[in-house]
Amino acid sequence: MSTDRFRTKKRLGQHFLTDKNVLSNIVTAFPATSNDWVLEIGPGTGALTQYLWPRYPRLELVEVDAEAVAVLHKRFEGVLIHEQDILKVNLKELSPQQLDADRVNAYQEAAKPKNFVIGNLPYYITSPILFGLLEHRSRLAGALLMMQKEVAQRLVAIPRTKDYGILSVQTQLMSTPEYLFDVKPVSFSPPPKVTSAMVYVHFDKPALTCSDKMLKTVVRTAFNQRRKKLSNALKSMIQGVDCLHFDLDVRAEEWTPDIYAEFATYLEAQFPE
Repeated sequence: MSTDRFRTKKRLGQHFLTDKNVLSNIVTAFPATSNDWVLEIGPGTGALTQYLWPRYPRLELVEVDAEAVAVLHKRFEGVLIHEQDILKVNLKELSPQQLDADRVNAYQEAAKPKNFVIGNLPYYITSPILFGLLEHRSRLAGALLMMQKEVAQRLVAIPRTKDYGILSVQTQLMSTPEYLFDVKPVSFSPPPKVTSAMVYVHFDKPALTCSDKMLKTVVRTAFNQRRKKLSNALKSMIQGVDCLHFDLDVRAEEWTPDIYAEFATYLEAQFPE
């Protein structure tokens, strides 16, 4: 099946990037080297893949659409393609090298092959994909991702703003998100109804002092009732716990990510398993 006869599928949220200037900007912004392992999420029929393929010998693709996979096999002979739902892919098994948490030798660390992710994410599963990447952040150096502008703004939102929430706190504690540039609907076929944005997520943060599970529980409990003061929103979690050195007389958007991490660490220490 040729790419010009390929019909996008609305149920899969397919909006294929066609703007060559945007594609060029994406490739320029991608920091991976030819020595690195690169995983492209949702390549479709290969609009971006055609630029990645010559640059990254260790490129692999994850695509759920069987028809698109057939096109990819014809266009990019020899590239490893995983015909899977990205939400069901185990990145721990897929990524070839574990990254060292302790940066003992900066020169050796810089020269060591790393794992990168790149992709135009389907809008309807962007958040689950992001949370999945964050879960496996110890194996990844970075991810260059296209997403709905509204979601991109949440990633980089600061406290006391309407965009600041669960995604903001977890992403900023587990990585350094960088908002790069907007992409207009006309850059896609078919054009989506919203503006998109390119974001680079740098997995450069040290390990948390609490478990991911505790952090997620605290953050989600707080923001699920974001109009309430934290003393009420977190009431079920803090019964019988001395929290005097935390200001619970504010709402969820008042706490910075660091405070959430400190609180989750403190709370976890009160209830050791």
